[in-house]
Amino acid sequence: MPGLARRRDQGFTLVELCVVLAVAGVLASIAWPSLQSQLQRGRRADAVTALMRVQLAQESYRAHHGLYSPQLLGLQGASSTRSSEGLYDIELVGDGPHRYEARAVARAGSVVAGDSACAVMSVQVREGVAEFMPSARCWNR
Repeated sequence: MPGLARRRDQGFTLVELCVVLAVAGVLASIAWPSLQSQLQRGRRADAVTALMRVQLAQESYRAHHGLYSPQLLGLQGASSTRSSEGLYDIELVGDGPHRYEARAVARAGSVVAGDSACAVMSVQVREGVAEFMPSARCWNR
């Protein structure tokens, strides 16, 4: 039976497929947290951009009026109460004519709502000196 001895191997065995799927699963489970972390960092850029826009508009307002605006509506180019991608609500807390705090609060139900460490980001400016809260990590620095 010479024909039976020369069997042609075609395809993969079930064991080989299971091994490949197991290795792929292990690699995916290792890579997933890193991917999620990078996506969160990218989404935080929406808050950073909105807060930087408020800070720039406040400095322009201060240059023309000698003090900071107590309301977002008074700021040219930064009067929106929502970030450009709609992930954060923007608030301005006037704390006197020479200081303010601008906050970006993650919108409930949005993809950034689960970012517990950086759900509220803010820039506090006192006498022209800015402090970025809650940490440099949230600001991608």
